[in-house]
Amino acid sequence: ARSRTVGELLAPTSPFDKKCGRENWTVAFAPDGSYFAWSQGHRIVKLVPWSQCLNNFLLHGTKNVANSISTRLPRQNSDGGQKNKPCEHIIDCGDIVWSLAFGSSVPEKQSRCVNIEWHRFKFGQDQLLLATGLNNGRIKIWDVYTGKLLLNLMDHTEVVRDLTFAPDGSLILVSASRDKTLRVWDLKDDGNMMKVLRGHQNWVYGCAFSPDSAVLCSVGASKAVFLWDMDKYSMIRKLEGHHNDVVACEFSPDGALLATASYDTRVYVWDPHIGAILMEFGHLFPPPTPIFAGGANDRWVRSVSFSHDGLHIASLADDKMVRFWRIDEEYPVQVAPLNNGLCCTFSTDGSVLAAGQDGSVFFWATPRQVSSLQHLCRMAIRRVMPTSQVKNLPIPSKVVEFLCYQI
Repeated sequence: ARSRTVGELLAPTSPFDKKCGRENWTVAFAPDGSYFAWSQGHRIVKLVPWSQCLNNFLLHGTKNVANSISTRLPRQNSDGGQKNKPCEHIIDCGDIVWSLAFGSSVPEKQSRCVNIEWHRFKFGQDQLLLATGLNNGRIKIWDVYTGKLLLNLMDHTEVVRDLTFAPDGSLILVSASRDKTLRVWDLKDDGNMMKVLRGHQNWVYGCAFSPDSAVLCSVGASKAVFLWDMDKYSMIRKLEGHHNDVVACEFSPDGALLATASYDTRVYVWDPHIGAILMEFGHLFPPPTPIFAGGANDRWVRSVSFSHDGLHIASLADDKMVRFWRIDEEYPVQVAPLNNGLCCTFSTDGSVLAAGQDGSVFFWATPRQVSSLQHLCRMAIRRVMPTSQVKNLPIPSKVVEFLCYQI
């Protein structure tokens, strides 16, 4: 089936624009669905209210199925209690933007830092931050509501390739860089760098937190997939199986699955608790042998994203296709055309997929279906139970297999 286009956001072009400077390496939705951000190429990040985006798509005649999207908007801005309407912001980051991530503060979650006596920033209930990772190794933190620069973090020595915030509202930020390190920052402690995670022998391409913020996955060159314990800042295990650089990763909403995308033409879905590959989604048939998968081909997978229903995965490859997969089916359930696609992510409610290409963004309606009661129960159980505990439950083996995503 062909995915239906919802709309597009096109970057402005000028006759003197160099095409090579307009790669859109990163797109992101705010956790509460209020904002969408993308890199327009060069140094520019654009921030737009997502509900306004959808209204514009409707006005221009593109039929929209995303009317269930959350339109909860900030009740106050960062400076005081006055009501404010979300505004569009164009942010000049001063260097090429490779990565960005939204982070929101949850006051009842205590920061992990020891020194909590004095802070420059008072984070309110509605604080929403945008972190941008730059070509020169800097990370700039912006206030989404005002577009003001709050912090400039300067420890990386190479491109900051990816950023991810802990989902627990602690404003812990992890950055992945070509300097072969991951760095952990505490934004509630004025951007103090808490830890450097070393283990990658080459470039680090991406990182993602598990939904409970306890585990971090990082992926990079030389087939590397690492899992880290974020309480002890130690490596849990290395996942073996890819035949080429691994460029993207994301956990399922219940934390029971991990999807990784690689230049070896495959997306693997792992059980991160035991390090086993549960599913393989191939973008080239028949799948290439390890020797050919380890080299250049036109099926390099660039990006992967897990839907919020826990049933669908989107992947984006160099063969000019976006694919939507179900975790229990071998072939894509929907496809869409996209040239030079570099990144993709699901909207906060999972109804739309955004994909970036040459400074612009394209949006598609995602496969929608009502999740079965069995699947909803499985997700509820797996949110709180690792695989080892599930296998010890006094229940029939078929139920155990289902809970472990093995059938």
